[in-house]
Formats: sequence, C-alpha cells, structure tokens
Amino acid sequence: MEPQVAELKLKIEDILCPFGFEVYPFQVAWYNELLPPAFHLPLPGPTLAFLVLSTPAMFDRALKPFLQSCQLRPLTDPVDQCVAYHFSRVREKPLPCLSQSFPDLQMQVIADYEVHPNRRPKILVQTAAHVAGAAYYYQRQDVEADPWGTKHISGVCIHPRFGGWFAIRGVLLLPGIEVPNLLPTKPLDCVPARADRITLLEGFNFHWRDWTYRDVVTPQERYSEEQKTYFSTPPAQRWNLLGLPLPSEVSSESPEFLPLSTQTSKTQNPRTQGWLTPKVSHSSSPGP
Repeated sequence: MEPQVAELKLKIEDILCPFGFEVYPFQVAWYNELLPPAFHLPLPGPTLAFLVLSTPAMFDRALKPFLQSCQLRPLTDPVDQCVAYHFSRVREKPLPCLSQSFPDLQMQVIADYEVHPNRRPKILVQTAAHVAGAAYYYQRQDVEADPWGTKHISGVCIHPRFGGWFAIRGVLLLPGIEVPNLLPTKPLDCVPARADRITLLEGFNFHWRDWTYRDVVTPQERYSEEQKTYFSTPPAQRWNLLGLPLPSEVSSESPEFLPLSTQTSKTQNPRTQGWLTPKVSHSSSPGP
C-alpha cells in the first residue's frame, strides 16, 4: 500500500474503528469500470476513496452511545443519523492534522442511502465493497446455468469474517488525492461452490427475514438478539422500541447533533431501558 494511502487509512481508522467500523481504500476507476456511465463517480480514475462498513460491534459501540448523547432528528432513521455523525467526525478531524502532508485534501461523503433527484442511487455500495476488497459481491452472473428463469435475483455481499452480519455504510471520496500506483485487493471468494452460491442468493432473495443467508460462512461475530429485533422492526416503530418518543418537529436534511451528556434523561420504558445501555465499552477492541 502506498505510504500516503496507509497514512490516511490509519487516521480514518483511528476515528472509526473504535466504534465498530472498518475502512478499505480503492480507486474511483475500479468502481467506474464495472458500471454504466449513469452510475459513474464524476472524478478522475486514480482518485482515492474509502469504503466504510459497520460490524456487529457498531450497535453497542456507536449507536447506543449516540442515542444517549445526541439530539435525534425526526423523519430520519436513528442508525442513519448515527453513521452521519461519525462520518462528520472523519471530515472534521483528519483535515487539520493532515493539511501539511496533503495540502489539497478534501473529503466528500456519500452515504449508502443517498439518491439523486431521479431516485438513482448516488453510490452502489455493494460494487464499491467488492472493488475495495472488503466483501465479495455475489450476483446471478456468478452462478453457472442458474435455475431461476425469469425471476429477478438481487446480489449480496459476504464478508470473509462476518458473513452477512455487517452493513455497508458509504464511501469517503478524496478529490485531488490521486493514487495511480495503488494496487487492487481482490475480495475473498468465501462461497466458491455453485450449490452454496445458489443457497446464498435464494436465501437472500426469498427468505431474508430468517437471517440464515448471513451464516453462509461461519462468522466470527453475529448481530445480538436485540440488534436482530431492532433491524426486524419497521422503521416507524423503532423509536418506540428504543424507548424514545417520536420527535414532532420537522427536520432539516442535515442532522444536528446536540450533546446531552450533562442532562438527566426522562423516565424510560423499563422494558426497553436495556437498549440504551452499551454492553461493550469504546475502548474494547472489535472481534476481528
């Protein structure tokens, strides 16, 4: 890995990894080469970018402390707000400390859920994860003589250590930082057999609610039962599940994060109080 890439990666990891995230560098060209022009990132091919994903540890290390210490905004999923908060920390912290080494350093963030006005995704995160070497993107084309006929089959990424127990959160783009000599890292093909790929894609497309496709490889760590309950709950009901009142004010697009660490919280529903009690401290290292 090029020294400047390694330095930037380390700075970003210092901010994100203690909260259950992982970071992987890639060139914009690797992403654009796999997609039609409508989905291209409008940057020179050698531009450096980083793929960010969350591990099972993110729920306890990032989401729960965020819910305790920050003012949530209405009409936006709490997890999305939490991830946006940590992305904002990356934008604020590395730039001053790296300005001398990288005078042209800028940072653009694209979250996984962002879309253009025509509803086209701004980033296809599974493609980005594949080219960054973070997770293998299994698609219908990866199954020889597939059995699905005219059915639509969506692809899915599998992480070599977490299987399907992770989420891709977005990319960090660094316009002006070009790394033409950065070598690609191929993602680990951890589901090489045709039969296993069929089982994986059928599980993801037709039985995703039972979680079993995520165990296509033996994971080092899975989502806890409370995480599974949270992510299985419709978004509109997650506020109540967390013991939080649904905010009534209309939000702006950019969430504000107001520290409430010195305030006394209102009485919580005792059945949901455990959701806001982190089981893993920030200083603990993640499983991988």
